[in-house]
Amino acid sequence: MENHREAQAAAAARLGTKIVTPVTCAMPPMQNQNPRLIEALSQLDQLTNWEQRPRGEMRVGLEPILDLSARLGNPHRAFRSIHVAGTKGKSSTCALLEAGLRHAGISVGRYASPHVEHISERVSVNGQPVEEAVLAEALFLGLDALRQARTEGTAAEAATWFDILTAAGFLIFRDAGVQWAVVETGLGGRLDSTNIVDSDVSIVTNIGLEHTEILGKTRAAIAFEKAGIIKPHTTVVTPLEADDEAGAVIASRAAEIDARLIRPDLSQASTIAGRNAAVAGAALAVLGELGVRAREGKAVGGWLVDAEAERESQLPGRLERFIVPVPGRAAASNIAVALDGAHVPFNLEAVLDDLSGMEGFAGSGIAVVAIAADKDAAGLLEVMGRHGVSPIFTSVSDRFRSPAELQRLAGQIGLASEVIEDPQTAYEKALERAASSGAWVILTGSLYLVGLLRERVINEAVKS
Repeated sequence: MENHREAQAAAAARLGTKIVTPVTCAMPPMQNQNPRLIEALSQLDQLTNWEQRPRGEMRVGLEPILDLSARLGNPHRAFRSIHVAGTKGKSSTCALLEAGLRHAGISVGRYASPHVEHISERVSVNGQPVEEAVLAEALFLGLDALRQARTEGTAAEAATWFDILTAAGFLIFRDAGVQWAVVETGLGGRLDSTNIVDSDVSIVTNIGLEHTEILGKTRAAIAFEKAGIIKPHTTVVTPLEADDEAGAVIASRAAEIDARLIRPDLSQASTIAGRNAAVAGAALAVLGELGVRAREGKAVGGWLVDAEAERESQLPGRLERFIVPVPGRAAASNIAVALDGAHVPFNLEAVLDDLSGMEGFAGSGIAVVAIAADKDAAGLLEVMGRHGVSPIFTSVSDRFRSPAELQRLAGQIGLASEVIEDPQTAYEKALERAASSGAWVILTGSLYLVGLLRERVINEAVKS
């Protein structure tokens, strides 16, 4: 620990910053890192990280990331891009697009957030997470540009953790010769660091009430922020209908800047995966219309979103399913366990609907739950109650609602619950209860919670 603090102090001295007590991070510690990446992340962690702090005072404006990128040679101009925003489904849709383009023989990068187990998940090239050494050097270039901006007093002196990481991702794409990048917004869209890309196609997957202290307190207000990624004279794909309050905002913005709006057909999409596939397929069809060709000369399109692409695009913590034995119990007591970081009510509803049709997930469930302070906890608990899911509330970090508070909310709607502060113990108790009652288990409410427990679930799961 002392060595880590000494490294932080040295990094702070180089950056001209003071040491601040880091906010508790819910992600599991990263293992076997490249020493250069450890040092780069130590420096990066001295910067403001809005993923780990209350967001009520977030800056507004893209000037810091624009200045930072200019100092790095504007790497975001070296490739074409698809930009994806939305309350849920962004990451899975991006992964489908990445897989489809890769199958077409096109060099593709994907920028995503947050990560579940390792920061390299955020930047992938041709389907592979960036190498730690490559990420480290890109981060150092960004940090060098930050130091220059501080010396000269320009806008990039206010660059944040996410600004530096975003710029590093774009540097990696440029240097790897990526032709197309699939870029996921971090928060909102209009003022998100990723919105410096000049995208050919934008996607708004859906709109729910999330980050209301930043994006607005209505779906229409949030839609306005997410519609900010649409570029003039391009195409936006969204499944939101014109008579939906959020869909109307997106349609209005598209018309205002002469952007074409496409709504994919979801009539045959009965699951989350099906809806994501329909949206990704519609976006790929637009690329085909723009003249983008697969290696055999065929126009790219929805045909690239096939079963293989869907398998390859499975992401950590998104509707993952395992069979886990309970120690001391017979094999017949093996428990079906799902991992999904759903943290808005409409998405949790869709997750539980999908699970109900899958083997092992019939009947009642037990959820190990952590919910961040800015999420609609009451709405999430109401969904659990309707689906017969009994929650065990646990602690993740100081950015999250306390388990006691969640238990009070559950009691107000007549939902029986339990509090176990330690996530590992909470998971063990969920397995024991499930083995005794014939229930199944889900870890949900937060990708951070999933990240804490996922490795254990995988290691203990029955190998197929």
